[in-house]
Amino acid sequence: MEDKRTFIAVALSIIVFICWTPVAEYFGWISPAKIEQPVSQPEPSAPKTPVAASVETAVPPMPLYAPSEGREIHIDTPLFSATIHSGGGVIRSFTLNNFARETDRPDRVNLVDETTAAAAPAGLIVNGLPSWSKGKWHSDATDISLKPGETRTLTFIGEIDGLQVTRTLTVDADTYLIREKTKVSSDTPRSARLAYAVAGTFPAEHSYNAPRVAWLDNGSYDDENSESTLREEGIIRQGTLAWSGIMNNYFMNTVAPLNASSATLRARIQNNAWRSSIEIPEKTVEADSPAFSEVCWWFGPKDRSLLAKTPGDLAAAVHYGFFSIIAAPLLLALDFFYSLVKNWGIAILILTLCIRACFWPLSQKSFRSMEQMKKLQPMMQKLRDKYGNDKEALNREMLQLYRTYKVNPMSGCLPILIQIPVFIGLYQALLNSIELRHASFIDKLPFTDLPWLADLSAADPFYITPILMGGTMFLQQWLAPAAGDATQQKIMMFMPLIFTVMFLNFPSGLVIYWLFNNLLSILQQWMLHRKAN
Repeated sequence: MEDKRTFIAVALSIIVFICWTPVAEYFGWISPAKIEQPVSQPEPSAPKTPVAASVETAVPPMPLYAPSEGREIHIDTPLFSATIHSGGGVIRSFTLNNFARETDRPDRVNLVDETTAAAAPAGLIVNGLPSWSKGKWHSDATDISLKPGETRTLTFIGEIDGLQVTRTLTVDADTYLIREKTKVSSDTPRSARLAYAVAGTFPAEHSYNAPRVAWLDNGSYDDENSESTLREEGIIRQGTLAWSGIMNNYFMNTVAPLNASSATLRARIQNNAWRSSIEIPEKTVEADSPAFSEVCWWFGPKDRSLLAKTPGDLAAAVHYGFFSIIAAPLLLALDFFYSLVKNWGIAILILTLCIRACFWPLSQKSFRSMEQMKKLQPMMQKLRDKYGNDKEALNREMLQLYRTYKVNPMSGCLPILIQIPVFIGLYQALLNSIELRHASFIDKLPFTDLPWLADLSAADPFYITPILMGGTMFLQQWLAPAAGDATQQKIMMFMPLIFTVMFLNFPSGLVIYWLFNNLLSILQQWMLHRKAN
């Protein structure tokens, strides 16, 4: 997450830095002499009050898994193989049949490993008591093996805190969604507080794919990925929570309470397991009127097509940030191109080409404006030398120079600014697309048997593409007119190096997009130079 924010911040800072000077000079907001002066820092503002107020100072540790009497029940479907303990319905393992842990190993992804299993994922908490260790359970469920199109239910009956609890889980062979209906009854009037617990470890395969606690509050996605916060204090959130859970860019373990008007989320890291629970409003249980609750569990990949068919707004877990309105259609286009060529790397190249074609006229206008500004550089420098100490006169003469030669300094920047949301949107789409995980572009390094771009979600093992990308950025700068300000020129000289270092460990799919986009820009600049000469 931090790498993503750093990249976006650097990219936007560069654009602002490049465009600020000509735009500000044009409107007379600043003069060139003023650029060299240090700008005083504003005084820090008071810290903002969190939107969701905490009701406790820290989240108390949740009980670890201590098995009550029962047995292991095995579930096999085309999508996953899972093990559930009959003493409470807690998941002990959850292996995804279609996802390997690594490209060169047959091991499958297990979303409930030993560390996660110790945190009682899919556990039910009744009146603050962990049903997996405090309850007495029995079940007639047996091992099941489902074929496509089949469903099966598992029923677990227990007694916790004097309440009779029945958990009925429905497993569907065609999805990772597990539906649960919880029934709570009592011989005497009682109140029942139900909370559902999830857990996950999701070891960070890459720095940009770190685990996080995420939730959807009143239709708004939010998350917390600070390990220090979650280890030391934890978090508590209250609101209209549609779901909550543990996830990274590609997989998630979540629970979604259905028909709950409000809920309380508690989350923390405990014994290296990321844990969260979501508590629904208290229910009143009458002697002749049991209380019911329905939730949906999802242990699986962030498969957009499957999540779109689920209740509880689980599809919102595939989050693209501020530019999601742009990222979503770009990802749909990427899916379409893949359906044609059956190679995600080639699909990225085609999508990049289409985006570049859409912005070709704007880029042409930008390049022409830069060429015009380049021709004015000698005259602009003379004006600086002549009126360097008279800011008002310098601004007036510079403006007159632009008008005389019909040059608008903003015309070179506005096309770039218009394209930035598209670039960031595509960046987010590629970074959060599970389709690119272990997707191959070029399996072997040419003329060798060495694996190269066999996983577009992983970094280039030989750093070839990021180095080529840095080289194309340097060539772009060499072809482009030099910036008018000496400070800008020096900073821009370091941009290829800075971006190369940043992209060394970025997903190769992103680097390929950026590299190919640079090559198209160079081609466009070369064509413009050739036409001008």
